[in-house]
Amino acid sequence: MVKFMNILSDIRLLLNIPDIELTEQVQSLWSGYGEIIRCKSKCTGQRYIVKVIAPENASDHPRGWNTSTSHQRKVKSYQVEANFYNKYAQFTDHHCKTPKLIESKISDDVTLLVMEDLDAAGFSIRKNEADWHSLSLAIRWLAYFHAKFMGHSADALWPIGTYWHLNTRQDELSAMPESNYKTYAQAINNTLNNAKYQTLVHGDAKFENLCFHQKGDDVAAVDFQYIGRGSGVKDLAYLVGSCLNEEKLIEFDDLILNEYLTHLKQALNIYKITVDVDALTKETTELYPVAWADFYRFLLGWNPQSWKICDYMLQKAMIGLNNIKLA
Repeated sequence: MVKFMNILSDIRLLLNIPDIELTEQVQSLWSGYGEIIRCKSKCTGQRYIVKVIAPENASDHPRGWNTSTSHQRKVKSYQVEANFYNKYAQFTDHHCKTPKLIESKISDDVTLLVMEDLDAAGFSIRKNEADWHSLSLAIRWLAYFHAKFMGHSADALWPIGTYWHLNTRQDELSAMPESNYKTYAQAINNTLNNAKYQTLVHGDAKFENLCFHQKGDDVAAVDFQYIGRGSGVKDLAYLVGSCLNEEKLIEFDDLILNEYLTHLKQALNIYKITVDVDALTKETTELYPVAWADFYRFLLGWNPQSWKICDYMLQKAMIGLNNIKLA
C-alpha cells in the first residue's frame, strides 16, 4: 500500500465526510506508482473508489523499461487522466459510461481521484477474455465514445492518444530488429496521425479496463491515462488484439469492423454530429489494418514474445504495411 500519512484525512476533507474508512486495496498501479482503494462512509454505507497516484513510490518496470523517458511518460499519463476526469468525463453518457469524478486533489507529491464505485452501480463483472456478446458491448462503447468526441481537440490530454504511439516509444523503436516495420515506422505513424476523422481515443482499451454490468447488457470503461487525439481504429485494433486468441480473431474477423461502423453511424446520428459517413467509412476501413501494423511495430520493440503476436496479427499488419508502401 502507498505509504504516506494523510491519505484518509485528505479523503475525509475532500468529501467533507468525517466517518470515511478504507475498506479494500483494489489493486496496485503499474510499476508501483500508486494504488486504487475502496472506501465508504460508516454512517451511510456510500462507497467510493479512490485512485491514489504517488510517483515517489515507483518501483522497477516489470519488463525492464526503467528509463527517464518511461518515468516521465507515466507521470504525465496520470496528469492527463486527472484532466480527463475533471474536464471531459462529464460529457460521457450511458452509451459510453465512465465513472463520475466526485472530488480530486492534485499536487506534486500525491494525486487523489475520488470517483463513484462502478461495482456499486452494477458494473461489477470483470473479464479477461471475450465472447462475441461481451466483445460487441466493448465495440459499442468505443463507437459511442469516438462519436461523442468526434473532431474534438485534445486540450490538456495527449496530443496523440494511445500508450504505444511512436513519438513516445523511441526506446522501443531502437530496440527493434531491422525490418520493414522499423523502416516504415514513421510512415505508419504519419498515416494514422493525418487521418481526417480524428476523435479522442481511450488509448488503452483492453478488457482489463472494462467493467461489465451484472445484467449483461452494458459496459463502462476506466483508466484514461493515455487518452488523446487519434483515429478510432487504434482503439479498435488494440481492443480485439488484446482480448481474443487467434482462433476467435479469425472467427470474428468479418464481424468486428462492421459492428464498429454500425454503432459509430448510429452514435453520430444520436449525438447529431454531421460528417460525411461514406468518407468516414472508407477511411476507417483503410486505416484499420494500418492500426494493426502500428501496434505490431510497437510489440516488436517492447515485447516480441507477447502472446498477442500471432499469424492473424501478422496478416493484418502486412495489409496495413502494404497500404503504406503503395501510398
